[in-house]
Amino acid sequence: MTKRQVALMCATLVALFYAYNFSAAKEVTPDHIGPFGLTWYRVLGTCTIFWVISLFVKTKQTVPLKDLPLIALAAFCGVGFNMITFMWGLSLTTPISASVLMVTTPIIVAVLSAVFLKEKLTGYKIAGIMLGFTGATLLIILSSAPNQIAADPMTGNFLVFINSVSYAFYILLAKRLTAKYDVFTLMKWLYLFGLLFITPFGIEQGLAFEWSTASTTIVLNIAYVVLFATFGTYMLNIIAIKTLKPSVVAVFVYLQPLLAALIAVGLGTDTLSWTKAGIGVMIFLGVYLTGRKSQRTVKEETVIN
Repeated sequence: MTKRQVALMCATLVALFYAYNFSAAKEVTPDHIGPFGLTWYRVLGTCTIFWVISLFVKTKQTVPLKDLPLIALAAFCGVGFNMITFMWGLSLTTPISASVLMVTTPIIVAVLSAVFLKEKLTGYKIAGIMLGFTGATLLIILSSAPNQIAADPMTGNFLVFINSVSYAFYILLAKRLTAKYDVFTLMKWLYLFGLLFITPFGIEQGLAFEWSTASTTIVLNIAYVVLFATFGTYMLNIIAIKTLKPSVVAVFVYLQPLLAALIAVGLGTDTLSWTKAGIGVMIFLGVYLTGRKSQRTVKEETVIN
């Protein structure tokens, strides 16, 4: 297999692993373990894996004290607060609604880049931002009625949206860090700080979980969340990003809601309605317009290249 074929396979697996994570986590929380407890196990397991691997990976990089506050802030946005709001929100809403709202991250990144990095907002981006946020608002409001799958969809959807905002901040912070540190050096410190943030909230629910009486299915779902949906996706994504263009990788990211919907409906953990489908199309169109380049930008890039 060529390097491109391997990268495409890795990107496909990342999308599939993330998509199944919505149903796997929903099977576990909140009926068998609290969302904070599942998040604690997720970060604890991944942190342990990265620190063990770092013992065998030769690197001369050290993290100076002056960079620790920035790493701690990135860990709070990308590991701590981000994962807590995601798991908490997913425990209250449905897998399909959560997966659709997650796609708003590129739109939020565009807004934050304009505010903090002074990036110019084109007409297409403004239209995409408005359309995407409108779709997200409609999904939060229209999916407010509790049902057998979701105890409090409105609160759950809002928390998942806050998770997307938190992760968007993490992306901006991580841009500086990834340029300076290698994968294992950065990730082991991010997850260590993330574990420190999550432990006060999740350790009680985590320790309250009865491993001895839990079914094999529940244990396997927890293991999946840690090994595949967290550690595995990051490692595979690195391989894909090194070979493929960002635009190609983005296509696989947008596949996640579709795959999540198919998996959730197939497993019976969610149902697909015309409302969810219509709002999903609205948000996808908003993401497309936000990422669309103007003709002037394309011409400038052509001249530069």
